Amino acid sequence: MAGSNILTSTLDLVSQSLQIPVIIFLLLFAIGAIILLGGLIREYTHRKTVSNVEMKTLINSISNANTQEEILNIIQSSEIPNSMKNDLREITDTDLDLESRIALAKKLVNSREKKLEKRLSYTDIITRIGPTLGLMGTLIPMGPGLAALGSGDIVTLSNAIIVAFDTTVVGIGAGALAYVISKIRRRWYSEYIANIDVLTDVVLTRIRKL
Repeated sequence: MAGSNILTSTLDLVSQSLQIPVIIFLLLFAIGAIILLGGLIREYTHRKTVSNVEMKTLINSISNANTQEEILNIIQSSEIPNSMKNDLREITDTDLDLESRIALAKKLVNSREKKLEKRLSYTDIITRIGPTLGLMGTLIPMGPGLAALGSGDIVTLSNAIIVAFDTTVVGIGAGALAYVISKIRRRWYSEYIANIDVLTDVVLTRIRKL
């Protein structure tokens, strides 16, 4: 019995000691989600979208180019994002042979994809861990709250319930906001990677025929 009491007391001590760290991380996640939302809005205002018609026109123009210089001019005058232009220029404006250009293109696309995945990882962390921390923040104060209820201490119980509800709302709210941001960005980035894949293939195919 004594051993059981020691284990129970230790478990309770560990559980209660997690309350402050959980609240701190929840606040950090909430602030992080708001910052990510601001970044999403900023990204949206600076984002260049390329319609299917514009992509088709660009592909046709590159496919009909007669020199590398002409390909570079077409890329420069297009409406694609600047980062995409830089990658395509690096592939085109070089003295490397075709096989080396293909290797360079793969490296640039993979590097760009890793950067975008890294940016998505922040929202994914908040999406997955935020609600879990919210649940922990809900359950941790309920132990002392229920114990206080048994002794008739309504004030302690009410404070515990307030903390429980607040942490739940913050955790779920931060996770939901991060989820929406992640879904929107993932759609943008998938479109970006698909476009750069197509354009690099078109550029390399045209250079092969020059």
